[in-house]
Amino acid sequence: MAIEPRFADAGDALPLHVVTPDTLDAVLAGLTNAQRVWVKASGFAPAIGKTCLLPGPDGVITGALAGYGAAAQRARGRFSLAGAFAALPGGVWRIASGLPAEAASEEALGCLLTAYAFDRYRAQTPATARLAAPDGIDAARVEIMAAAECLTRDLINTPASDMGPDALHHAAAALADRYGAAFTAVVGDDLLTQNFPMIHAVGRASTVAPRLLDLRWGSAGPRLTLVGKGVCFDTGGLDIKPAASMGLMKKDMGGAATVLGLAQMIMALNLPVRLRVLIPAVENAISGNAFRPQDILTARNGLTVEINNTDAEGRLVLADALALGAEETPDLMLSMATLTGAARVAVGPDLAPFFTDDEPLAAALMAAMGPAADPVWRLPFWTPYEADIEPGIADLDNAPKSGFAGAITAALFLRRFVGPTRYAHFDIYGWQPSAAPARPKGGLGMGARAILTALPAVLEI
Repeated sequence: MAIEPRFADAGDALPLHVVTPDTLDAVLAGLTNAQRVWVKASGFAPAIGKTCLLPGPDGVITGALAGYGAAAQRARGRFSLAGAFAALPGGVWRIASGLPAEAASEEALGCLLTAYAFDRYRAQTPATARLAAPDGIDAARVEIMAAAECLTRDLINTPASDMGPDALHHAAAALADRYGAAFTAVVGDDLLTQNFPMIHAVGRASTVAPRLLDLRWGSAGPRLTLVGKGVCFDTGGLDIKPAASMGLMKKDMGGAATVLGLAQMIMALNLPVRLRVLIPAVENAISGNAFRPQDILTARNGLTVEINNTDAEGRLVLADALALGAEETPDLMLSMATLTGAARVAVGPDLAPFFTDDEPLAAALMAAMGPAADPVWRLPFWTPYEADIEPGIADLDNAPKSGFAGAITAALFLRRFVGPTRYAHFDIYGWQPSAAPARPKGGLGMGARAILTALPAVLEI
């Protein structure tokens, strides 16, 4: 991981005044006359991302103003302070005034994340300013959330040449070792002998063997199972993607990366749960033994699946993993996957849509997204569409031909493998298309902080 985000010691930190259009006059009144002249001459406006350094009598920087914008401007994004914070010179800064207490945790997290840069292949220049923890926040928790987000981003940003199923295996094993978790993996043809036929079918054409990764942590409390799609690269298989659609497929393991980040948060916070993480890690490649359109596969739970598009492979590998997880009937099971383009059409790249039949779970997730600065949105398990995933000659169709409601029909497909288990599925994007405060272009965790925030209410812990 590129960094381990930490708050700085307040020590000799410089004061940072957070300024909105409504508070600008009051802030100016508290400055020296020379500083007021300087601020006005600089043309500072308290919009999001704007800064103004405050000089002392000898010209040395004694503080700064950070634009925070009006409420309507802040409502159009997240981490509103991070844009200005990233523009500050190196050194330690403390929030001296103007930051609402209810926004302190979100903005502190955003400021920590400005230090992220993916520098594995080329030196980068992230922001160098460091923040002292604002008063009243749970600083350790914010640091843990920032570190987990950096892990997720690093995993997604790493290309498939260095993040294939074997490398994802090593990353999960390293996380398990760090927190004293148990870790096992079923690799290659052992997937057939241990009844994971669809994971094997999707991944067998690759030169790197498919596998199911299984991490367990915690000895008491409710059972929580996380399942993450680990398709490390997706060519589309024999139904090959066009080049334009294949360009971002290194991120098709974004579900796995996100559940590993979530697992890191849970373990670092020592939540009282029995955690299990299941990741089917494969590459959907093309070779003489690739699975084919019109093949019929039998899943772990005995359901048969007609393959009508080899590019709808994520739901196949998730199905075997979900069926395994459901065998223990956990108190809650969650799946996360970069599963459908239809979800992006429905809600765009900034929202993580989720599906659940559990009303208290849905309410808890929706309530959590604001405090977690992690937007999610509920879409329906619309049962009338079940007929669309039933092809007639097999139990299920992996790619209904209607073209309608693709995110919903994919979620309905997954629901067939969880039985009565309390369940939610997240169809995430896992990518920031253009730079935004605290979010450089590239890999992005989605939904994990909202889930973490909702867990105490959902699992009564």
